[in-house]
Amino acid sequence: MFAAAACGSSDGDSGTENAAGALAPLDSATKVTIKFLSYNYGTPGLGGTGTQALIDAFEKAHPNITIEPQGVATKDVLTRLRTDTAAGSPPDVAQIGWSKMAEAVQALPIVPVQEIPPTAEWDEHVAGMSKSILSAVSVDNQVKAMPYTMSIPVLYYNADLFRAAGLDPAKPPTTLEEVKKAGLAIKGTGSEGVYYGVVDSAKSDFLTQSVVNGNGGSLVDANGEVTLDKPAAVGALTGIQDLVKSGAMPAVNTETALAAFTTGKLGMLVTSTAVLASAMKAADGKFELRTAGFPTFGSKPARPTYSGAGLAVLAKDDAHKRAAWEFIKFVTSDAGFEIITSKIGYLPLRESVATKLEDSAIVKLLAPSLEQLDTVAPYTAFRGTKANQAVVALQDEAVEPIVLRGADPGPTLTSVAEKIRKLSA
Repeated sequence: MFAAAACGSSDGDSGTENAAGALAPLDSATKVTIKFLSYNYGTPGLGGTGTQALIDAFEKAHPNITIEPQGVATKDVLTRLRTDTAAGSPPDVAQIGWSKMAEAVQALPIVPVQEIPPTAEWDEHVAGMSKSILSAVSVDNQVKAMPYTMSIPVLYYNADLFRAAGLDPAKPPTTLEEVKKAGLAIKGTGSEGVYYGVVDSAKSDFLTQSVVNGNGGSLVDANGEVTLDKPAAVGALTGIQDLVKSGAMPAVNTETALAAFTTGKLGMLVTSTAVLASAMKAADGKFELRTAGFPTFGSKPARPTYSGAGLAVLAKDDAHKRAAWEFIKFVTSDAGFEIITSKIGYLPLRESVATKLEDSAIVKLLAPSLEQLDTVAPYTAFRGTKANQAVVALQDEAVEPIVLRGADPGPTLTSVAEKIRKLSA
């Protein structure tokens, strides 16, 4: 199931030469403390404990490097980084969501991670990583931020509620229309049917992109032009709105829907694998949790994009840059991805880890996402230094009112598209 990811495009291949300033390993006697800004760190649940487990394992393997973790809300990452950078004290490593990465690379003094180690060391480290993901996150054939906590949206479903509604849990819905029918059947039993987590409190548009991509549209074209008001995008969000209008999907926020699903009151949830470990824990002994691939629009192919975050380096001096690389190299190694996958639920971006854990319950539930890695669409960003502001406008002024409040999709997307074009100018 990992084969497709391992043989993708080589646009982001490690063959790009490092800068002349590539750094040799630290002397073991050199003591360094690096600041790590993370939106997973300190959060309740398995994301927080998984991040702490990564830090503990790294410090045990590298006694000369101390990690000083700093927690921050996902939506506040860029604001915090801008403030800390202006004050002259940016973190050495920052976990930045992909919806915010384009603006971060333009607005902050990020050191491209591929430039830090010598070429041979970089090549050796990324040799076992998913080439399709490395290609998808590369800019001008260079990896500026290392893929870290990555996921593809998946359809979670409660097999017990399927049976109660007369549905076959061995045949989960594969299209939006089938999702609607199944959702209405479950709704008829007194539970809620389905929820697409496109309205995200983190202000991420990865699921919005995945839905629009699946209907043959895009938010931004290959030339960087805004296309979210084109017919395919309008039709995609109209389809999700129809779920709410039909009664198959409740008009609530993502947090409410997640709580309903984990307590066995919602039949299906389409969202990131980031909540998988928590969902497994909640379902244990209460209901049978299963997963399926990202639903399609009829016969059109699914084209989900990735969510999660990359690790960016903002360290100033050579010792901190090299220490930052050692930390990044560890957490994206086999040992790191075993923790990330088993304790949090993000994808194992190394074939060796996927193989080692293939019989584990969590990797079996990740299988649909791993199988869709061959069709993963690169995350597309709006142009300019206000790219994140544009994403927030999309989510707050278009997606939420269309999906949850019944706003007319066409005029709403036209208005927001014009606003984003001005922000991107």
